[in-house]
Amino acid sequence: MRLVVARCQVDYAGRLTAHLPMATRLLMMKTDGSVLVHSDGGSYKPLNWMSPPCKVVEGSTEDGVDEWVVTGKDGDTLRILLEEVLHDTVHDLGVDPGLQKDGVEKHLQELLAEHPSTLADGLTLVRREYPTAIGPVDLMCRDAAGASVAVEIKRRGEIDGVEQLTRYLELLNRDPKLRPVRGIFAAQEIKPQARVLATDRGIACAVVDYDALRGMDDPTERLF
Repeated sequence: MRLVVARCQVDYAGRLTAHLPMATRLLMMKTDGSVLVHSDGGSYKPLNWMSPPCKVVEGSTEDGVDEWVVTGKDGDTLRILLEEVLHDTVHDLGVDPGLQKDGVEKHLQELLAEHPSTLADGLTLVRREYPTAIGPVDLMCRDAAGASVAVEIKRRGEIDGVEQLTRYLELLNRDPKLRPVRGIFAAQEIKPQARVLATDRGIACAVVDYDALRGMDDPTERLF
């Protein structure tokens, strides 16, 4: 990961346009191909970003100002003018083991793996914790037509979870043996903003009744 603290101006052009005037910000270039622009306040989320895969070209303007031009897979661009670089370092973070889910999320994953059809009719499990280069997908399934379906499971469904599933889908859809892969975002509760973002990205939402699922896993009905 490359971390750059600089006085910079950022302009995005794509489905819409956005402008960040000159100010001191943190620029992150991650090994997964994403570029993120952060400020020192307001939110933990970036002010602007480019999802992977993207191409970064470093150069300078006619006035001699350092410039990054970041181009996304859909042709949208993030143009960053660096007036002054205060800090520039590269760090090897190694392989991340992924987020360790709490007890409820882990149990939800186990229950949904046993009863995937509660998420969508005809859904069958292929594998739990399906490995990818950026972390495991909670459930990899197939629908009634045999198409691949990636399922991300949260106790509370928020925008970050949708972003996480989006990254998985972008990666999985590069595999000709899997694509097309669609996504299902499953949670006990899904925030309205997360639902809007998921719908915009073609991701289905499924609200999970944890108590009902636990009832399907009644230990008194087990032989062992």
